[in-house]
Amino acid sequence: MSTSAVKPIPEGMHSLTPHLVCAGAADAIEFYKRAFNAVELGRMPGPDGKLMHAMVKIGDSTLMLVDEFPQFGSVGPKALKGSPVTIHLYVEDVDATVKQAESAGAKVTMPVADMFWGDRYGRLEDPFGHQWSVATHVRDMTPEEMKQAMGQQPCA
Repeated sequence: MSTSAVKPIPEGMHSLTPHLVCAGAADAIEFYKRAFNAVELGRMPGPDGKLMHAMVKIGDSTLMLVDEFPQFGSVGPKALKGSPVTIHLYVEDVDATVKQAESAGAKVTMPVADMFWGDRYGRLEDPFGHQWSVATHVRDMTPEEMKQAMGQQPCA
C-alpha cells in the first residue's frame, strides 16, 4: 500500500477539461487525430461497444469524450441542433492547423484573419457539431491598443 499523497488534480491534467458528447465518439477520436494531431490516451467501451469514456491529448491539454446516451440525457450538439459552447485552441501555426482540420472534414465558419486583440484567429465546426476557435498569438497589445484597434475591426 502506497503512503504517498494522492494529487487532487492528476498528473498531466489541468483544472478545467472539456468533456464532449459525440454521436460516434470513436470516429471523433480519429477526426481529432487527423485534424489537431491528437494523441489517444485511452478509451473505455461499454458492453454495447459505445464509448463510456475516452481521452485524447491535444497540445498540452486533455479532452474527454463519450458517446451519446440519450436514455440518460446525454446528447451531442447535432441532436441539440447546435451548441453555444466554443472550444478555443492555441496552436503554433493557425493557418496550417485550420487547413489541416478542414482537410480532415471540419467546416470553416470564419476564415483565419488577424484580430484586434493580437491573435491570428479562425473558427471551425467539426463533423460532430462542436465549435472550435483556433488561434496563434502574434502580437502583444495593451488594453488601450486593443480598444483602439477594436474600433477599426469587427469582433469575431
